[in-house]
Amino acid sequence: MREGIHPNYTHEAVVKCACGNTFVTGSVKKEIKVEICSKCHPFFTGKQKMIVEAGGRLEKFMKKYNIKEEE
Repeated sequence: MREGIHPNYTHEAVVKCACGNTFVTGSVKKEIKVEICSKCHPFFTGKQKMIVEAGGRLEKFMKKYNIKEEE
């Protein structure tokens, strides 16, 4: 490896989230600001919003193409 071309790596980089959560990791930067982290992301918190419109997709398709349901 060539000398002097690699950035200085620090093991004490502080990551700050918009929700207020902070944690320490390794990086070439001393401070990293993020918008979303594992404490506030809906996938990890289990508070995902359910899509209400998803239930009417079939009915919308049938109406759009003028298809009648056979019984």
